[in-house]
Amino acid sequence: MKQKILVTSALPYANGNIHLGHLSGAYLPADIFVRYHRLNNSDIIFVCGSDEHGVPITITADKEGIKPNEVIDKFHNANKTAFEKFGMSFDIYSRTSLPVHHETAQTFFLNFYKQGILPQKSSMQFFDEKINKFLPDRYIEGTCPKCGNEEARSDECEKCGSLYDPSELKNPKSKISGETPKLKETFHWYFPLGKFQTRLEEYISKNSKKFKWKENVLQYCKSWFNDGLKDRAITRDLDWGVQVPLDDAKGKVLYVWFEAVLGYISATKELFAGRNNPDEWKNYWQDGGTRYIAFIGKDNTVFHTIIFPAMLMAWNDNNPDKYILPENVPANEFLNFEGKKFSKSRGWGIDVDEFLDLFPADPLRYTLAANLPENKDTDFYWREFQLRNNSELADILGNFINRTFTFAHKHFEGIVPPKSNLQQIDLNMLDLLEKYPMKIGALIDSYKIKDAVFEMMNLARSANKYFNDSQPWLTVKSSKKLCANTINISLQTIFTLGEIFSPVIPFASEKIFAMLNAKPVEWNECGKINLPDNHQLGNSEILFNKIEDELIEKQTSRLGVAEVVQKYDVTKIIYDEFAKVDLRVAQIISAERIKKSEKLIKLIVNTFGGERQIVAGIGKYYTPEELANKKVVIVANLLPAKLMGVESNGMLLAGENKDGVLKIVEADGNLNVGDKIK
Repeated sequence: MKQKILVTSALPYANGNIHLGHLSGAYLPADIFVRYHRLNNSDIIFVCGSDEHGVPITITADKEGIKPNEVIDKFHNANKTAFEKFGMSFDIYSRTSLPVHHETAQTFFLNFYKQGILPQKSSMQFFDEKINKFLPDRYIEGTCPKCGNEEARSDECEKCGSLYDPSELKNPKSKISGETPKLKETFHWYFPLGKFQTRLEEYISKNSKKFKWKENVLQYCKSWFNDGLKDRAITRDLDWGVQVPLDDAKGKVLYVWFEAVLGYISATKELFAGRNNPDEWKNYWQDGGTRYIAFIGKDNTVFHTIIFPAMLMAWNDNNPDKYILPENVPANEFLNFEGKKFSKSRGWGIDVDEFLDLFPADPLRYTLAANLPENKDTDFYWREFQLRNNSELADILGNFINRTFTFAHKHFEGIVPPKSNLQQIDLNMLDLLEKYPMKIGALIDSYKIKDAVFEMMNLARSANKYFNDSQPWLTVKSSKKLCANTINISLQTIFTLGEIFSPVIPFASEKIFAMLNAKPVEWNECGKINLPDNHQLGNSEILFNKIEDELIEKQTSRLGVAEVVQKYDVTKIIYDEFAKVDLRVAQIISAERIKKSEKLIKLIVNTFGGERQIVAGIGKYYTPEELANKKVVIVANLLPAKLMGVESNGMLLAGENKDGVLKIVEADGNLNVGDKIK
């Protein structure tokens, strides 16, 4: 029996549109992981949905003068459509406003209540006398008592992550009336989170070692444990949410942090009810052999590593049907936009639906995947998006596919030409094809998506090199059999590329297989010979169109980011631009000053290809005698230039310290003259 895999992505609030930062955090990495495992023929389900309760919904409703259910309908449908256009492959995208969710959340509450583990406590909560209402935390803004953030909530600071009693908040203001609220007594039921600290520490320690949790996640958990876990209220005085199912709880709902995570369970119930197998959900949530991976952004770490596991532990303590806990919680850091945080209020950023009205989904998926904030915050830049599309998807992957199909249709009547007497260059390419799926699969399965994407494009680079080195434009005239081998192996390579890229660019992958007139195979088979000799190919098409400067300039000018773009162009380049630079170890044979110049020294160096002359501006910091016999690093493929009439055929690398003093980069003693620096 196959091992079951359960994958969840954080439930987005249905009070606004999904933006690119959300995609990079919880959604695209999960989708790539799931698509890979489906190609492995794994028994996997992918669950998500809208978080439709809580104060953010009511705030949006109040601002727009509508009812909360109108807000959630609007944004649930908008985000569901945006996810579909982006290519998210959820098995279900549910809603926490559905009866199945309310029933699930109330069942958990009543179970804990009957166990006697939910103490009822009185507490002081902010009350707005002008509107005669208790104010939930998001309706209050004040100064954090820990870090001084002036936009902190009543009991939590998003900036420093601190939790505190509402009475500690400084300068509180009601977001509704603008008045200073009063603290007034109320009561709530509390979940005893502190009682689970030791078990949670043991669970995280065991799983983090076995399944290699990310260091950023572990540090976040450690900070919570160091502060000591405390009881947390699981009810709120609010009229929008899951009602507390007790007679003396009128006007109280389950706190959204408690009930929202249960949306994963209720969505799975809904999924299998729709498949006419209503009990099948238990085989994923209550089977100890299931792998459960929870993909989230870092702001949701505590809920999925500490609070949700504690809730499941509490259930398991007194029920025969035990829930599984997450095997891993591969939280990503934040994606910023052109060097700043996404901000709807300042109009900084772009929503997914708006983006996909301008550009196809695949270039966006590829750009985000190649730059995921897996261990630290990263940035989305319009110029990088353009470069990734044009220089990598179009010029590397798309160009190789187009060249191969053009040859196959022009010279071999649109079939896979039979191969015979394969040469070493062909065998080397086949060997690469066999190794790459395993390498890339291992990276995806260990949540190193960015590295996996890099290796995908590396295979495309190798494919181009194979095509160029084989020179089919010559062999088609001199040896049709050699040319046939090249096109056959290139088509096999396209099959492999179509499959290994499919988790990242699924729409293009579909087109690739239509062009091949073939279907994907299981992942571990895709690096082999999958197209038989004489197989009829489909029609070819251009997969990736170049994005023109005017389109990008229109977007950057709309944001007013000309300076940011200019700075980016200077300081950041993509891999393929850097890869053009040929760095080599060289040894200085002789050095002499150039007359009438204080800075320039003429060097004769020995490197690959023999001796060459280089002019370097290091005369203020070195004498010619000091340079003799030093092993240095040079740029070997720079176009020749003349400095003060003396030709320079390369460039010497040097570093500049904080005082502006140049120090040449010397090569390690284990490196030989002519060795390439990578």
